[in-house]
Amino acid sequence: MDLQLRGRRALVTGSTAGIGFAIAVGLAKEGAQVIVNGRTRERAHQAIHEIQAQAINAELKEFAGDLSKPEAIEQLIHNFPDVDILVNNLGIFEPKSFPEINDHEWERLWQTNVMSGVRLSRHYLPRMLHANRGRIIFISSESAVNIPVEMIHYGVTKTAQVALARGMAETTAGTAVTVNTVLAGPTMSEGVTEWLDKIAKSRNISKPELEREFFASMRPSSLLKRFATPEEVANMVVFLASPLASATNGAAVRAEGGLLRSIL
Repeated sequence: MDLQLRGRRALVTGSTAGIGFAIAVGLAKEGAQVIVNGRTRERAHQAIHEIQAQAINAELKEFAGDLSKPEAIEQLIHNFPDVDILVNNLGIFEPKSFPEINDHEWERLWQTNVMSGVRLSRHYLPRMLHANRGRIIFISSESAVNIPVEMIHYGVTKTAQVALARGMAETTAGTAVTVNTVLAGPTMSEGVTEWLDKIAKSRNISKPELEREFFASMRPSSLLKRFATPEEVANMVVFLASPLASATNGAAVRAEGGLLRSIL
């Protein structure tokens, strides 16, 4: 299927690993020009090299910078004032009990997971509306609905993304611009892999055993019963970024392995 993305310019934040990297690969394979973002030039360079190995004729640009910082956002939009597709993927998580989450940690997750998308969207959405063309996609989580007790601050930021995207979508009524959210489920991203390795080693059990235990005790409602691959989530994002998804707007689209039991 031709997703009609050839020639479109896409910015994917936090795209040097995990879901963001898989989204960048998927968009590049469809012919989009992709701006790859990582916190360091080394990470961005490495990601571009790996993307080119999978999408031979990919047209790739890079931006190295921590987009939780307003000054990095300002430099990014100076370098790339217009994009057709904005994927607000940048996000961090940290399991921690609620009483132990201090103000600094709340602020760090808020600035990274929420405000990076706010600042970028504030610049790009009006330009998309003026051109009457564009896609903005937030990579949220099933944790937006099922707030995880082990990282409440993360869940709060994911809920905020859903509300933000829906509010922004209201401003696009009658245009060819869409704003959507993808609710990703537990995914074998770089951070999750490192977390599983650490826990499995500390408990002297295998990763497959730990994965089975995680879904039995922490996410028992999952129908997938395993961590999704980044590519499985990215496939949904790439479709939503395309002109073929023109009737999907203001939606929280699920790619969470059937974990959420509500039918709406």
